[in-house]
Amino acid sequence: MKLLKPTVVFLFCFSSINLFSQYTDVINSNRPGVSRSAFSVGTNVAQFELGPYMITEKRTPATKTEVSGFGVDFAARYGFLFEELELNIEGTYQNDTKTYFSNIPFDESRANFKYVAVGAKYLLYDPYKNSENEKPNLYSWKANHRFKWTSLIPAVSVYAGANYDVKNNPYTAQGIEGFSPKIMIATQHNLAGGWVFVMNLIKDRIGTDQSDFQYILTLTHSFSPKWVIFGETQGIQSDFYADNLFRIGGAYLWSKDFQLDSAITFNSKDTPSVFSVNLGASFRLDFHKDKIVDNGTSAKQEGKRRSRGSKKTTDVIEEYNKKHKRKKQDF
Repeated sequence: MKLLKPTVVFLFCFSSINLFSQYTDVINSNRPGVSRSAFSVGTNVAQFELGPYMITEKRTPATKTEVSGFGVDFAARYGFLFEELELNIEGTYQNDTKTYFSNIPFDESRANFKYVAVGAKYLLYDPYKNSENEKPNLYSWKANHRFKWTSLIPAVSVYAGANYDVKNNPYTAQGIEGFSPKIMIATQHNLAGGWVFVMNLIKDRIGTDQSDFQYILTLTHSFSPKWVIFGETQGIQSDFYADNLFRIGGAYLWSKDFQLDSAITFNSKDTPSVFSVNLGASFRLDFHKDKIVDNGTSAKQEGKRRSRGSKKTTDVIEEYNKKHKRKKQDF
């Protein structure tokens, strides 16, 4: 499980990185955070992530309002064609009541998708890919234990996709509707001691009146094969909305294909103040098969080598007999 949703799990939710491919023996989830891991789920793996939540928002200065409701974060991910490639669809649906405390208080019921996006993520650089080729120095303990600067180089992936917003959505700016581009750079450090650090840089709804820039930093720590904790900060900046959100929580690996998680989200301002609690789960359908690498040791290749060897031996014998026969004739 990834160490937490990029949260580093994404947060990573738990991160168990296979040195030979994107695929891991246990589920690699982005929950319970909102960051995205640099790694994919692995070819022929279908993964689903779901997180119901309760939310409260209060705005105290000037116009006093309060939002109270529930929602669900969702994502479907699939490893396609290459180990480095992942196709995904993700979004958030919310249903709430917004109360306006004016001279005559009144309530507004709202329900819609806060966002829905489809896209693809591709791993550009994997510093762990050839780690199995690094052999220990048999003559120097110091060389084997010294700090390696290459460990500071993260895995790097890029994402390209599109949002789809419906008309008159209460959770977006006026006039936002239809498709709009979304791009992201995701990096991931798998550090010593069970620590994972994920960073996302996101440009959302490009070319619209709500063109957001976001950064997400997630740090995850697994302190046992089953449990992981994480902390995350998310910055959002646009003309429509700006905030700095903080998340803390953890995840439990129920089985190699199923994970449970929980987290709380809060901020430090009152325009509005935000508090949310979520419970979530991630599970996968694993149809992954490792590629068989023929290094020449298969029975088929061995048979070919023996056949070639036998042929060469026969040729040598025939050549010897011909020469020997000629010598007899000359004699």
